[in-house]
Amino acid sequence: MDLLKSLAVAASGLKGQAGRMRVIAENLANADSSPERAGVDPYRRKIVSFQGKLDRELDAQVVDLGKVNRDRSDFKTKYDPGHPAADANGQVKMPNVNSLIETMDMREAQRSYEANLNVISSTRRMIQRTIDILRA
Repeated sequence: MDLLKSLAVAASGLKGQAGRMRVIAENLANADSSPERAGVDPYRRKIVSFQGKLDRELDAQVVDLGKVNRDRSDFKTKYDPGHPAADANGQVKMPNVNSLIETMDMREAQRSYEANLNVISSTRRMIQRTIDILRA
């Protein structure tokens, strides 16, 4: 039964990290977007949170993708007086997304995803070897 718990915990980790990578990809896709007109805010970076929950059926603590919040940090500005969203000073608000940070977050999420995948692969091998031993 402990092997089933490890599979469930690792699978919940895979699901959580996959959700995190989707949000990071959305942030990266919108990193250079700008508003269409003045007075409109640009894309605001999203931040993923995780929450632990008890899987009563397996009696195991698993992770779940929590609420996706908006980053409340200030927007970047860019001088572009010809842009339709420029203010009176020629400044255009740009998303508060830092591509370098998003890339590092994506790499971290990818590594966590791979670690959970390795747990599932190892558990599968252990289950298969146990079955092979019992058959012999």
